[in-house]
Amino acid sequence: MAYEIRNMELWPEGDLKIDWVRSHMPVLRTLESDFSTSKPFAGLRIALSIHLEAKTAYLCKVLAAGGAQMFITGSNPLSTQDDVAAALVHAGLNVFAWYDATPDEYNHHCRCVIEAAPHLIIDDGGDLVSLIHDSYPELLGNVIGGCEETTTGILRLLAMDQAHRLQFPMMLVNDADCKHLFDNRYGTGQSVWNGINRTTNLIVAGKTVVVAGYGWCGKGVAMRAKGLGAKVIVTEIDSIKAMEAVMDGFEVMPMNDAAALGDLFITVTGCNEVITRSDFQRMKDGAICCNAGHFDVEVDVAALRRMAVSECEARHNITAYKLENGRTIYVLAEGRLVNLAAGDGHPAEIMDLSFAIQALSAKYLVEHRDGISRQSGQMTIRIPAGIDQLVAQLKLSDWGIHIDTLTPAQQQYLYGK
Repeated sequence: MAYEIRNMELWPEGDLKIDWVRSHMPVLRTLESDFSTSKPFAGLRIALSIHLEAKTAYLCKVLAAGGAQMFITGSNPLSTQDDVAAALVHAGLNVFAWYDATPDEYNHHCRCVIEAAPHLIIDDGGDLVSLIHDSYPELLGNVIGGCEETTTGILRLLAMDQAHRLQFPMMLVNDADCKHLFDNRYGTGQSVWNGINRTTNLIVAGKTVVVAGYGWCGKGVAMRAKGLGAKVIVTEIDSIKAMEAVMDGFEVMPMNDAAALGDLFITVTGCNEVITRSDFQRMKDGAICCNAGHFDVEVDVAALRRMAVSECEARHNITAYKLENGRTIYVLAEGRLVNLAAGDGHPAEIMDLSFAIQALSAKYLVEHRDGISRQSGQMTIRIPAGIDQLVAQLKLSDWGIHIDTLTPAQQQYLYGK
């Protein structure tokens, strides 16, 4: 076993966190029981980079129960929880991560898990996949395939695939219905506001909230803002999504117009430079900016820092930037993911669905390792409908909910069989 963590003595607190989420993740518990017997990952090494908190830790333990040798790092320097990392090491897993890692430390930890020569890669944002292609081409032939958790990571994968650079199959976990319809909408919607509210301790009702991006994550954030009593403005670059926002009852306008109106700004785009210098110049005194996309490039904090005549910590995880015009703008969690860098991430019941998709997709790759080839000229693989349906059925069963099934006559009517 190898590891680089901050403090091994924290493992009991991490264990408590993992035990808590395990008790609220029934689908993963079912898979853990099955994997413990079937050992689908026996003899295989899995490199994993996902926000290293309790739900992720439980996924790692489920994969390890299936026989995998786990090599784990975080996918964001501010979302790693040191007590959880210690608990995984105490359980015998290889962990390379700590909270508030520098860019060099973060890159080093990613290299540690890739240098284990993994057979499977579970990624969140595409950092591991990019790293192995760019810096470890000699290890590419060892990789059976991988799974990608996020919209941002999938966009990076699709670009690599289109350029014929992607050298092994990658399952597009984020595109699974049991992932994006629930994780992105309900998980992001709740966890973003958990992070904002616990960090600021300010009321939402009566404020104007600007949500940049109206994909599934943006829909969830806007819906919860409305429920908390805020007036919501949406900014978009996609005409169809903008129409959706209008029909859902929200105002829609360009960011530069919204900048003068908002009290709280939340970026949920996966793109860079969403809130920029010209927007900061138009903001109210006391405006708050945060990011719920992926990387810390959506709110241009570097530009804001250059504009500021002074900066200070206004409260834990809140930086105040005073501008020449006398106004102060606040940024939460350094512009990193507010729901993880300033909170505990998505609710356990939601991540139960997403991580079950991850575990079953990894199993699918192993079981079909000799049969998977380029599908329509692509190495990016959609999640089979059977995996989605199985996860949904297990969740409904745990809820005690039963649904109708088609009769033979209905099957014939719909499908001719």
